[in-house]
Amino acid sequence: MTIDIASLAERPELAALLDEDFDGAWPPFMLWDPMGSVYYCVAHELYPEFVFAAVDPAEPGRAVARAYAVPLRWTEPELPDGGWDRMIQRATVDRLSGAETNIVSALEICIRPDRRGGGLSALMLDAMRRAAAEQGYDTLVAPVRPNGKHAQPDLPMTEYARRVRPDGLPVDPWLRVHVRAGGRIERVATRSMTISGTLADWRRWTGLPFDTSGPVRVPGALVPVHCDVAHDHAVYVEPNVWVRHRL
Repeated sequence: MTIDIASLAERPELAALLDEDFDGAWPPFMLWDPMGSVYYCVAHELYPEFVFAAVDPAEPGRAVARAYAVPLRWTEPELPDGGWDRMIQRATVDRLSGAETNIVSALEICIRPDRRGGGLSALMLDAMRRAAAEQGYDTLVAPVRPNGKHAQPDLPMTEYARRVRPDGLPVDPWLRVHVRAGGRIERVATRSMTISGTLADWRRWTGLPFDTSGPVRVPGALVPVHCDVAHDHAVYVEPNVWVRHRL
């Protein structure tokens, strides 16, 4: 498979392809994490060396995959429960304060829906690892969203992340890609992403009634959404799995 992968620092014109052809890549409710806009609205301008586009020469003018990462300073011995949200928060504070960054966190690797299952995720991860190393970093961390977990929303993430095949690799396909690339699973980020909204918001995002208090199983969600009818809100707290790559 011949795929051209470049950062926006190398090919800024690829930025125009990163919002095209990716409709449906994520469940609609996931686009409403409030921390997302803090990063994505400035990523192309401020972090071009950590924004990547993949183009298949057979499909010129279209991206088949995209990836985003961010540098930050992290000195605590343990990666945080906050996961994805916390990495964006810390990177933003570090940028505004001028702190010297010492690690890179992956934030997204997204394959165009019609090109999934062809090995592109491993290529994008490799490109991200190499770019971080070339920038002088020795560590890439990733709050991984296991792509098979949505089929078992009631199973605790700690149990899911421990499941392995007979060959010792993770059962989850996306965790398996990271481990094959040299990553080490460290722990669960129990509140990696938090998305809250009124019941009307959740009805619009999901098409579900949200008319009964308690856990609601939403397609694409890794765990149930907590619905409170009396107080007119529902909250989704997504766990991810921390993987550390030594470069």
